[in-house]
Amino acid sequence: MSWLLFVVFMLLMCAGVPLAVALGLSGVAVIATAHLGMMSVPTNVYGAIAKYPLIAIPVFILAGMIFERSGVAARLVRLAESMVGQRAGGLAIAAVLVCMILGGISGSGPADAAAVGAVLIPAMTRAGYPKEFSASLIAAGGSTAIVIPPSIALIIYSILVPQASVQALFAAGLVPGLLSGVSLILAAMVLSKIYGWGTQETSDPPRFWQSLREAGWGLLAPVIILGGMRSGLFTPTEAAVVAVVYGLFIGLVVYRSMTWRGVWDLLAEAAEISAVILFMVGLAMLFGWAVDTLGVFNAFAAWLTNTGTSEVTVLLAITLMLLLAGTALDAAATYFVFLPFLLPLAKAYQWDLVWLGVVVTINVAIGQFTPPTAVNLMVTCRLAGVTMESTIVWCLWLVAAMTSMLLLLTFVPEIVLFVPRWLGYL
Repeated sequence: MSWLLFVVFMLLMCAGVPLAVALGLSGVAVIATAHLGMMSVPTNVYGAIAKYPLIAIPVFILAGMIFERSGVAARLVRLAESMVGQRAGGLAIAAVLVCMILGGISGSGPADAAAVGAVLIPAMTRAGYPKEFSASLIAAGGSTAIVIPPSIALIIYSILVPQASVQALFAAGLVPGLLSGVSLILAAMVLSKIYGWGTQETSDPPRFWQSLREAGWGLLAPVIILGGMRSGLFTPTEAAVVAVVYGLFIGLVVYRSMTWRGVWDLLAEAAEISAVILFMVGLAMLFGWAVDTLGVFNAFAAWLTNTGTSEVTVLLAITLMLLLAGTALDAAATYFVFLPFLLPLAKAYQWDLVWLGVVVTINVAIGQFTPPTAVNLMVTCRLAGVTMESTIVWCLWLVAAMTSMLLLLTFVPEIVLFVPRWLGYL
């Protein structure tokens, strides 16, 4: 019966059916054919989305939009410029730094890339950076948002893998997210030095203390969110609400860059994006339930381990598979399609599920700026007014830099796990 599940899924995908619908319909086809009980369809769909932690997804999406529109990004850029000074690659370093800070607020790669790109791409162009490179770098920097907590992708993973708590995943994503950003900064510094980018900057960098004072409200956001969760003051779901309230306070009261009319528009936009994600979650869980009931991948994992295939070979194969998949699928879709395959392997090889979640998420993050269907790169290319094809050369350099960090985290799991262990989450 397993063949029917995948044949129907592939046929629907080839026919251009949306991924969520293809997952749901293939699951329904197997349930009906195998007489697993059609009442399991509404039960599984409802059970998938009727989970308390999922409330955090629409609220964090709204929080990210509020911080994007409130003017926080522009002030963080000025602060980053004052920190790196006037040097070759200065604005490039500032771009990645700001992406990482905003990633600690929004948890969304495209939102992060859009906020930073709108401010920094024109500035980098005036300083002599090619638009193609600027678009590539900011798209790559924005990808760290789905690794650095609070990450919407890691929240979804915790729903699909209940053994991995949100708190443990957030703690585990902190160091890998920072290291991913560092790898991009190093690549940007080397390329800027080789080509002399940034040496045409003529204006003096902003004063540090003045920039710090202006950006202080934005810098407090990740401290409040992560500090509150760590102290037990509020849960990750409640942290999303705190982020929204704090963002509204900044936008409406402190900076006065937003209006209540604008807030209403943001609510509608966030609701639309959230509905798409939750619709996908519900139908994908139906697909996962059908796969689990049939035991397809459990049998495959048993066969793979019995053949004596080395763990290193399996990990390299999975990494290559996920890097390729990441170019076509977002984080949620990758989880839904590949976790039914990966979880039995994790059990067979005794992999830590928190480590697995972070590694898979970094694979997906790389896909966000790897053509041809890189969602972050689509955003930044539109802002820069360049084609995606023209960015491929620069994207490959950045993909290589972040992939080297991914391989380190893949084969040295302790780098991922030492923070959650130190905090007592594992």
